[in-house]
Amino acid sequence: MRSRRSLFSLQGWRDLVSDSMAIDIGSTSVIIAVRGQGVVVDEPAVVAVNKLSGEAVAVGREAHEMLGRESRDVSLVYPLVDGVVADFERTQKMLDQFVRRARSGISHFSRRAVMSVLSGITQVEQRALLAAAESAHIGRVYMVEEGLAAAIGAGVSVEDKNASAVVDIGGGTTNVAVVARGMIVYAQAERVGSLDIDDAIVNRLRRHHGLIIGAPTAETLKKELGSAVEPQSPARSLSVKGRDVQTGAPRAVDVSSEEVCVAADGVVKRISRVVNRALGELQPEVASDLYDRGLILTGGGALLDGMADFLSRETNLSARMPEDPRYAIVNGLSQLFDEPLLLRRVARNEQSHLLDETAGAFE
Repeated sequence: MRSRRSLFSLQGWRDLVSDSMAIDIGSTSVIIAVRGQGVVVDEPAVVAVNKLSGEAVAVGREAHEMLGRESRDVSLVYPLVDGVVADFERTQKMLDQFVRRARSGISHFSRRAVMSVLSGITQVEQRALLAAAESAHIGRVYMVEEGLAAAIGAGVSVEDKNASAVVDIGGGTTNVAVVARGMIVYAQAERVGSLDIDDAIVNRLRRHHGLIIGAPTAETLKKELGSAVEPQSPARSLSVKGRDVQTGAPRAVDVSSEEVCVAADGVVKRISRVVNRALGELQPEVASDLYDRGLILTGGGALLDGMADFLSRETNLSARMPEDPRYAIVNGLSQLFDEPLLLRRVARNEQSHLLDETAGAFE
């Protein structure tokens, strides 16, 4: 009888419903944090699909491990391109799987989630994300621009009246956002990111070494040898294996750090042009604040060695990174659960009736 009473109590019902989630959904990865637990899901945004049946055979890390070695009946699908839904059915399947993994216990329903979206998201793209979240059994979905979320996650106070600039460098996009008083002052997203560096490395090895390598190998070269500035050890190298362009036979070459930096140089300069163009469109008072405060770099692309130094040199502003720039957005989204009034104000939801009417709705 005691267990039955517990089941029908408020706490009993809460045990069947998982707590609030913060979802950073991007072109290359999906990161989910659960309130009170921190980050519980950090998976690549990819789905392995059977070509014959059209069914998803693997999602996330399991699918990513197939990259370059997938069977002839399987293709890898990246359902999110430049931060927006390109394949609704696969996005729905992927998000459903990740949300299931994030839930604890026996719960099959989430009360609410805060999800990051790019600046300038259209109503059609917004509805697609809302529908995908609804299919994952999330009760209410609040959409917040990722620039604001990144700023909060990087330590910018929502009460700060002076402006702060966040440069979020993701896999497919670079988003520049300026925030003040917990609001977006300026935001601009451009389609250039760390994946473009991988492509540049692949192209350079093909042209200069006659070697075809896959995306995983290019990513390894970027992480191990890549730098946005002149590397400290230009001669440091790695042996890279791939397929010869002419003969088709397996072959290996040594690739130096200097060569990887040359390949990345064009992409890094494109990112700096995005930032400088954004700075040139700001109001004088905002520019004055940024002169004192500099730039905050977030996103996985900010982890490229020397990126902060390069942007500082190109913009004549200081540049810093939070402790874990990859998790800045999801950390900022999580903090909004403790600021319900602010969340109501900044949410980008088209359907305003989804928002709670009272500040205590999150307590």
